Amino acid sequence: MAQALSTSVTRRILVAGLALTAAPLALAGADKAYAQARNTPEKSLYERLGGVFAIAAVVDHFSDAVVKNSIVGQKSKNPQLREWHTKSLGRLPGLKFMRTLWVCNISGGPFQFAATRPGKTPLGLEEAHRNLRISPAEFDEVAAELGRTLDFFKVPKPEKAEVLAAFAAHKNEVTAGYVAAAKGG
Repeated sequence: MAQALSTSVTRRILVAGLALTAAPLALAGADKAYAQARNTPEKSLYERLGGVFAIAAVVDHFSDAVVKNSIVGQKSKNPQLREWHTKSLGRLPGLKFMRTLWVCNISGGPFQFAATRPGKTPLGLEEAHRNLRISPAEFDEVAAELGRTLDFFKVPKPEKAEVLAAFAAHKNEVTAGYVAAAKGG
């Protein structure tokens, strides 16, 4: 439990550090000091996003948009992505659930995410995405789709930046299969 809390806190610190520049960092510090002075706790990103139901709605919309996206979805030039988005759509409800858990977890919510493959032991994001051979450009398109979804739901800029930073923090893991294939591995 302590390790999970430590990992969660470390992730939130990383996300905050990636998402903020010098000026907003100063403002965030001022906001925190003001909240402490008023003796009110600072809300987590999970709370600021609206909790599990709001996050699930965003994930649902985002997941459907990715399937329809011409670069990374059903018409992708990447044969692995194209195949997943046409032949594996029966797994999409479970993927939406797992994505919802992931966002809830990294945003400080009460849910724990553990990536798994059906009938297998837990695995990390790198292994879960390896066979899809997602290129850095394809990853960026998925991030752009996430940004468009956050805009659709009118997620405020600070929260949008934090979500996108958390997503971007895993780019190397998600694109590792593409990099290995490009190197002949």
